[in-house]
Amino acid sequence: MQALALKHRIRLLFEIKDTPQRIAVAFALGVFIGMSPLFGIHTVLGIILASTFRLNRLATIVGVYITNPWTIVPIYTFSTWVGAKCLGINILPDINWKHINLIVLLNDVSPLLKPFIVGTLLIGTISSIVSYIIIFRIAKRANG
Repeated sequence: MQALALKHRIRLLFEIKDTPQRIAVAFALGVFIGMSPLFGIHTVLGIILASTFRLNRLATIVGVYITNPWTIVPIYTFSTWVGAKCLGINILPDINWKHINLIVLLNDVSPLLKPFIVGTLLIGTISSIVSYIIIFRIAKRANG
C-alpha cells in the first residue's frame, strides 16, 4: 500500500505543467528538507520554501515525503553514522539501561546531536543533487 502511494506521488510529478528543471528543483528541495534534522516541520517548511521561491508546492512535498514513518529511522540512523565518521566520533554511547529515564537518556544520546546534524545535512545535500538529476532526466523525457 505504501509503495503504491509513493509510486502514485512520483507519477504526479510528471503531470505538473512546468519545465523539467523547475520540477526537478522543487523535488530536490523537498528531498533536502525531508532529510534535514528539522523533524516535525518538514511539510510546513517545504510549503513555505516552495512558495518563497515560487516553486511547485506539490513537487516539493513529494520530495519531502521521501522520509516517512517507514524510512525515517534508517535515514536518520545512517545519516548519524555518516556524520560521526566525518567528525571522527564514536557513536556508541554507554547507556545505563537499569536506571533509564528521560533525563538520563537525553544526556546519554546528546553526543549524537552534532553527528546527526552534520550527517543529515550531508546526506540531504547528496540526495537532493542525485534526485535533481534523476527527476530532471525523467521529466525531460516525459515532457517530450
